Amino acid sequence: MATSELDKLKTEFLEYVEIEKGRSVKTVENYDHYLSRFFKYGDLKKAGDITERVIRDFRLWLNRQRGALSDESMKKTTQNYYLIALRSFLKFLAKRGVKSLAPEKIELAKTGERHLDLLTDSELVKLLDSPSGDDEKSLRDKAILELLFSTGLRVSELCSLNRDHFQSGRDEFSVRGKGSKVRLVFISDMAKKVVKAYLDKRGDIEEALFVSISRHKIKSPTRLTSRSMERIVRHYATVAGIPSKVTPHVIRHSFATDLLRNGADIRSVQTLLGHANVATTQIYTHVTNEQLRSVHKQFHNKRKDS
Repeated sequence: MATSELDKLKTEFLEYVEIEKGRSVKTVENYDHYLSRFFKYGDLKKAGDITERVIRDFRLWLNRQRGALSDESMKKTTQNYYLIALRSFLKFLAKRGVKSLAPEKIELAKTGERHLDLLTDSELVKLLDSPSGDDEKSLRDKAILELLFSTGLRVSELCSLNRDHFQSGRDEFSVRGKGSKVRLVFISDMAKKVVKAYLDKRGDIEEALFVSISRHKIKSPTRLTSRSMERIVRHYATVAGIPSKVTPHVIRHSFATDLLRNGADIRSVQTLLGHANVATTQIYTHVTNEQLRSVHKQFHNKRKDS
């Protein structure tokens, strides 16, 4: 089957996103999926085929699709992923002088206020204290939990860490996050202590910081995956008796809200989390808004009867 003009432009766009924009391979794959689905829906061959009418019909079609995990309609946030990819593609076409629909013609669907799953202070303490043994597995798992809360790392970033990040005994190290952007992260004394205890217990030479632990000594340890980390966190949440769903990202939320509650400014938290846009970080401000509401109620307008 012959490659259409639009398919060729899409290939150039995806290369541009990966090379010039420095996006991850996963992001490129997602953009490819979203755009391909749109082109196939509208049977589009040329850049000029992208019209407001086609996009409106596609949005209606998306809105009537079932969600991946339920019979409900596809979430608005998921629908917006398609629109964001298409808008980026149209911006690329405009930059290249290819005539098509103006990107600003695409408005994202309004989404409800994002709800954050947060741990209470007591739940967080119970979770961090759950791995209590001094064997290699318990020390590894405690190090995972302490580092997640100490650094606010994404689970993929945690998986990518190597031993040499910690061999110098420093309180900080660099990590490569989304879009291959490098940022500095800091670790608490407790996290540093637990990681050292775990590394002292290790008997292998694998460079990865967090590795699998096999009962069969013949098998070489392998780097833990994000899925493995998620299972470990869920296990200890159950051990701690926490009824809500706990993931590495929930611990990242706890890291951010802990900073804000203790007086950190939003820009600093943005930098520590590795958010490209401060608007992403502002989802946490409702927590501090609640704190401010409590302060206002407690201290404002305490007039003495005259």
